[in-house]
Amino acid sequence: MMNIATLLAQDLAATPDLALEISQNLLTTNNVWMMLSTALVFIMHLGFAGVETGFGQAKNTVNILFKNTITPIIGIVSYAVVGFYLMYPGFEVPGWFSFDTAGWSMFWFSPADADVSADYASGGYTYWTDFLFQAMFAATAATIVSGAIAERVKISAYLIFTVLFVGLVYPLIGSWKWGGGALNEMGFYDFAGSTLVHSVGGWGALAGVILVGPRIGKYINGKTMEKPGASVPLAVIGVFLLWLGWFGFNGGSVLSADPALVSMVLVTTSLGACAGGLGGFFTAYFAFKRLDLGMLLNGILAGLVGITAGADVFTPASALLIGFVAGILVVLSAIIMDRFKLDDVVGAVSVHLTCGVWGTLAVGIFSTNPDHSFITQLIGVAVCGAMAFGSAFLIFYILKVTMGIRVSEEHEKSGLDSHEHGIRGYTIVYDE
Repeated sequence: MMNIATLLAQDLAATPDLALEISQNLLTTNNVWMMLSTALVFIMHLGFAGVETGFGQAKNTVNILFKNTITPIIGIVSYAVVGFYLMYPGFEVPGWFSFDTAGWSMFWFSPADADVSADYASGGYTYWTDFLFQAMFAATAATIVSGAIAERVKISAYLIFTVLFVGLVYPLIGSWKWGGGALNEMGFYDFAGSTLVHSVGGWGALAGVILVGPRIGKYINGKTMEKPGASVPLAVIGVFLLWLGWFGFNGGSVLSADPALVSMVLVTTSLGACAGGLGGFFTAYFAFKRLDLGMLLNGILAGLVGITAGADVFTPASALLIGFVAGILVVLSAIIMDRFKLDDVVGAVSVHLTCGVWGTLAVGIFSTNPDHSFITQLIGVAVCGAMAFGSAFLIFYILKVTMGIRVSEEHEKSGLDSHEHGIRGYTIVYDE
């Protein structure tokens, strides 16, 4: 008796129209999932805005929200103008700076050239969805920097940095793996961006934190002074929005609606987040002798970042372990940052850089794919880190010696909202 697969193959051979219809239906199904994932990644910008505003001081609320609103705008436009071209269609020859424009087509003047057939991306999604999904990732890298240097950076300097970082630095590094470049040929693996998105943004944040300096009054006589956030509830809402968005961030990185793989990725992603929260909770309790909500929240994000590099090649058991270690590392990293007087408002460096590096290296330890090597992962982390940190440091340094990157002492003390935006984030008006 012939099995179902044999019968189906005979039917498809006999009816080419049926094969075409199935192909189109698969393309539609895959593309719908990818568009939904794009929307989920987009909503992560609201999550970042909530976390940053919640952890930041009330006097800088409007400034923080302004940056988080304009960052995806600049990120998407910069990526459309040059980033997408550099990261994917431009780098089709393996290498560090190999550049081949053959076959490149952008949508500015000839949108009809964009491939929307089942031949594009193996029928996973269309050219348009491809661009938009990747653009959301690019904008996320810049948003990471925003939170670390909040409350004292000049908004003009930040905007210039964002254009250059998203338009040039991020896509160049991304091309080395996702664009089929040298790291990809080497066997380096980063499923959804623990290194290519999160640690790249984290390295940029670290460079900014070093050059912009700590907030006034943050470190006094060797002690770290607490600066209460404007809204704890808003920070919690922001973290849950980010967790929600991560289902698209990792689930969409399957690049199709493959039911088995997408489902598994969402499971490992959630387990990593939960374990990260537990790791942050327990470590903070032992370190600070209190039930620290901030570290619980950052532990969740740490677990998500850590699991992102290999969410498709980690088992549920290893996902729990990787997430838990990430939760521990985020607390220890935050303590070390303060010891070195590196003022990171939201803990972006600890969450995205420290745990991004850990998650990427974890692929070389826990991956179910025997081809993944720890040494290769380490090389990839080092190369991407050197490029990201070096580029960000150079951009910030040039801005610092030319136009300046820090607001005046007066403006910082009284708050950026009134001076730079003319309104306050929280205003109570009493009727007389």
